[in-house]
Amino acid sequence: MRVQADADLDLVLADIETLVSCESPSDDLEAVSRSADVVAALGERLLGVAPERIVIDGRTHLRWRFGDPVVLLLGHHDTVWPLGSLRRLPFTVEDGVLRGPGCFDMKTGVVMALHAVAALSDRTGISILITGDEELGSPSSRALIEQEAIGCAAALVLEASADGGAVKIARKGVSLYRVHVTGRAAHAGLEPERGVNAAVEAAHLVLAIARLGDRSVGTSVTPTLLRAGSTTNTVPAEAEFAVDVRVRTVAEQDRVDAALRAIPATLPGASVRVVGGANRPPLEPESSAPLFALALEIAERAGLTPFHGVEVGGASDGNFTAALGVPTLDGLGAVGGGAHADDEHVIVALIPERIVLLQELILAVRERTPARNGGRA
Repeated sequence: MRVQADADLDLVLADIETLVSCESPSDDLEAVSRSADVVAALGERLLGVAPERIVIDGRTHLRWRFGDPVVLLLGHHDTVWPLGSLRRLPFTVEDGVLRGPGCFDMKTGVVMALHAVAALSDRTGISILITGDEELGSPSSRALIEQEAIGCAAALVLEASADGGAVKIARKGVSLYRVHVTGRAAHAGLEPERGVNAAVEAAHLVLAIARLGDRSVGTSVTPTLLRAGSTTNTVPAEAEFAVDVRVRTVAEQDRVDAALRAIPATLPGASVRVVGGANRPPLEPESSAPLFALALEIAERAGLTPFHGVEVGGASDGNFTAALGVPTLDGLGAVGGGAHADDEHVIVALIPERIVLLQELILAVRERTPARNGGRA
């Protein structure tokens, strides 16, 4: 069986408009639930079966399974855009470019996944998992993603492409920390010497922690949001700041974690407490290499627009599947740009090509790994 290469683009675009028009900021549970209803209805119309609706900690995720999964298609329907963004940035298609909040990251990818599978007469061995909290770091869906990926021969992630339509063959791992500093308050004018300045201690720590980065191996350690003190005339008794860590390897993730937790306080009387840790492990190139080679073969054979593979600093749910040893290829969704920005957009002409690429990848993986009968509990 081969794919249906002439998908109805007008119908695909109409479905993207329907999904983009249902705003779904990750931190609004009701909005995410409404968005899940829309995705479920689209999928049921295209696939002929309703999804399993999975609500964890109030967040709604959707899953379609066709037999015991061999290929996992992974995406999310939540976005970073607050309610009301559509009034300022309405959905449009002009001069071959589709625009609207969340269209690139990653509602077009969700629609592409549903249409790709709908075009296959035999869907055995395919699982589609669309989560509702990826933009938050997948706190409620991580275990679900990992459970669904175990035993699969491939995870195909419908996150948007990188610049120029490149697929994502590696992603940095992410660790997130909060550093809490405790000092001692005192009057800043009358007797500052009696205080232990938590803001000054935090400044020492910020500099020391930033030095843990190593550009030669792609490790960034970035102190970000910082808060200290209570009033302008009081020596600060408390301070805290956030730290964002990005790494290419698990070894670097472990190194930074150990070093950060071992940094001592500088000022006598100050104390330091570090909370947090690894949010996502890295997706290393070895995880994507076989699937990337397969994608290149398919593109050449099918006459698709050429693309290359890149490493990106951002993370996705593909980091989780790769860490399990499941071959993972990311960035298979929309081609465009402007994720999380006002110029977010999708190149319409490349949507059918990427649907074909996805379909052919599914078929190739299944041909190499025959689907198993039955299903999971």
